[in-house]
Amino acid sequence: MEKMQYILILSVFFIVFFAGLSVGVYKIFPYELLDSSKDILSGQKTLETNQFVNQADIDSLIKIDNQSNIDEKRHFLTEFFWGIGSLQRIIDKSPLPQVESDISDSRYNDLQNLKRIDKLTVEMKHGINSISYLFIPEVSNEKLILYHQGHGGDFILGQNTIQFFLNRNFTVLASSMPLVGMNNQPIVEIDGLGKMKLISHQQLDLLKTNNFNPMSLFLDPIQINLTFLHKEYAFQQYSMIGISGGGWTTVIYSAIDERISDSFSVAGSMPFYLRVNDRDMGDYEQTNVDLYQNVNYLEFYVLSGYGEGRKHIQIFNKNDPCCFSGNGYETYEFIIKDKISQLGNGDFHVLVDDTHNEHKISNTALEYIIKNID
Repeated sequence: MEKMQYILILSVFFIVFFAGLSVGVYKIFPYELLDSSKDILSGQKTLETNQFVNQADIDSLIKIDNQSNIDEKRHFLTEFFWGIGSLQRIIDKSPLPQVESDISDSRYNDLQNLKRIDKLTVEMKHGINSISYLFIPEVSNEKLILYHQGHGGDFILGQNTIQFFLNRNFTVLASSMPLVGMNNQPIVEIDGLGKMKLISHQQLDLLKTNNFNPMSLFLDPIQINLTFLHKEYAFQQYSMIGISGGGWTTVIYSAIDERISDSFSVAGSMPFYLRVNDRDMGDYEQTNVDLYQNVNYLEFYVLSGYGEGRKHIQIFNKNDPCCFSGNGYETYEFIIKDKISQLGNGDFHVLVDDTHNEHKISNTALEYIIKNID
């Protein structure tokens, strides 16, 4: 018996040893997360003091001074994503999602104040789909939260956020990024390249043609679902919240669609001059030069916060082991606030969350968000 225990212990030791060695040597998952966390905990690396390029005249990068400039930027964005210069025309042509009412998903059995879950599926070009869940509370305050998960996986990762808003009688529409979570990863055939299974956002650029911009795949599900829900329900207010890649989605979509009154991006983006670490560079959608040379991130922040009764709030985790940590926001926070103030409508704020060292929406952030939803 003792010999068997000895062999078992020795086997476990070698498995753990070689697994750890592989992570360290080949830098496979979860190398980056462990490496960043180790440095933070040991004091070898203080994320809040990351060095960045000094951008002396940030205001000169924001080419928005009046309503005409706002309209021009939004016209470009709808043309860029959809090939149509008017969001209203896009809304008028919007297809319907496929709706399955009152579905069963055991992962959410423990949610409180939940009347039912409806499943909304949006079918897009190349057979790419987007599956969202509409969490309907027993008692509704007639306000909708659009919650968007990031690259990390399915929106089950945001269960705490979903429950937080259900507790306060919000209806929650939860979504994931393309090719992530319950969304499919179809096999497509590309002229000259052959067949390919789509597993990464980097591949989406290969789908671009004169008549189709794959960047629209990130926004179509939001527009289609929001348009459908706007017609079917009497929601008085639409707020959008996203984490990581979902935070990026929140910035981009709320800049275009003024139906979103309050938007909250958590660890979602930063201007290019602040991206001095590999982990902050982002992938295809975060670095598409055709987009950002025409509307840069600073301008997106203005557009997201501008408008009557609108606001945009950025939340950064001070010691986020994934991305967008530190204090670079200080270079532009008040410039964006002043710009929106000069335009006469809207608001912009930044919250730095120092209550944890994780890549998440913390309870502190949620309490801040709820206080800032009108």
